[in-house]
Amino acid sequence: MSANTSDVIVVGGGMVGAAFALACAGQGLGVTVVEARAPRRTWPSGEVDLRVSALSRASERILRRLGAWGRIVELGVSPYRQMRVWDAGSGGRIHFDAADLGEPDLGHIVENRVLQLALWERLESRPEVTLVCPATITGLRRTPDGQALALADGRHLHGRLLAAADGRDSLIRDLAQIPTRGWDYDQRAIVATVSPAQWHQETAWQRFLPAGPLALLPLADGRCSIVWSAGGSRADELLALDDAAFSQALTEASEHRLGLIRVAGPRAAVALRLQHAQRYVEPGLALIGDAAHALHPLAGQGVNLGFLDAAELAAALDLARQRRRDIGSLWTLRRYERARRGDNLAMLAAMDAFKRLFGTDLAPVAALRGLGLSLTDRCAPLKRLLMDRALGRNSGLPPLARP
Repeated sequence: MSANTSDVIVVGGGMVGAAFALACAGQGLGVTVVEARAPRRTWPSGEVDLRVSALSRASERILRRLGAWGRIVELGVSPYRQMRVWDAGSGGRIHFDAADLGEPDLGHIVENRVLQLALWERLESRPEVTLVCPATITGLRRTPDGQALALADGRHLHGRLLAAADGRDSLIRDLAQIPTRGWDYDQRAIVATVSPAQWHQETAWQRFLPAGPLALLPLADGRCSIVWSAGGSRADELLALDDAAFSQALTEASEHRLGLIRVAGPRAAVALRLQHAQRYVEPGLALIGDAAHALHPLAGQGVNLGFLDAAELAAALDLARQRRRDIGSLWTLRRYERARRGDNLAMLAAMDAFKRLFGTDLAPVAALRGLGLSLTDRCAPLKRLLMDRALGRNSGLPPLARP
């Protein structure tokens, strides 16, 4: 195998791309990871990344099996044991508690930079993995036996399979001319780290407001990470407020559930949209993670779907090798697409429906959704089913995500 040829090329060394690369290395495949910039190695004590993820139990299992979970815990995780969700327009509410399932927690809040660094360090320890970073891609070409990438420095990389994990604005998806369907939400997700006056009780709090949902995610040091989705004009107003006024608006939006909430650092905003690739695969090419799908963050499922994509594609490659099939063939890749496309589409549709259902203040709609929340809260079997789903207790999960 020459220096510029590998079994698998992964474009995007973020959380999902790095996880997939590790899974391939675990099968003995030669892997090249192409990334624009390496992750940060250090950061000041007490600083929290503005971007965090709520990891499901299935995602935790994947990370454990890839050998990254111990380092993630060392760098810092925040378990959450309860979820409290309530609706501003109707008063409906629902409460989930890990104790009802005999579980220690419902999941973990983890900084995105922690996830990426832990996975990147694992990649560096694997002799099967070549890291090409920093790198800029200038072209993509299908070859008779795979895909070839052209880099700005003149290098050409060839692989039997190219996995695009380069985000919702995927360059690889565009170069491959794979179209997407979807729409902008005319909303932005405002993210920040905040300090509540009262303990967060290791609980993820979410209130649905007409302008968009507000989530307060517990951090191990007693602070919270917020994701506050708001429509165009409301988002502009919130971003224009000084820290004191923003803190007051946040406290009121949370109905003082945690007392006065003070913003404890910078704020950022991300435009929201729903997006789904019309196909996930072509000969020698597969889209995973946000390159394949992007959804509203109101349930925090984006990275969890991406990890499941990575695990399912790795399982498809493993089966192909067992049956002596080409890892870049459509026989192999369509198995992955069939396993993930339907589930991803269902999640996108569900999150879009929730966004629209809770984004109106029409009295009849508000009354119905409030009734639905309250009835679900009182129906133990239905609540258990929802919690099982959130925890990843599903026999249909790919091998990396199973107990």
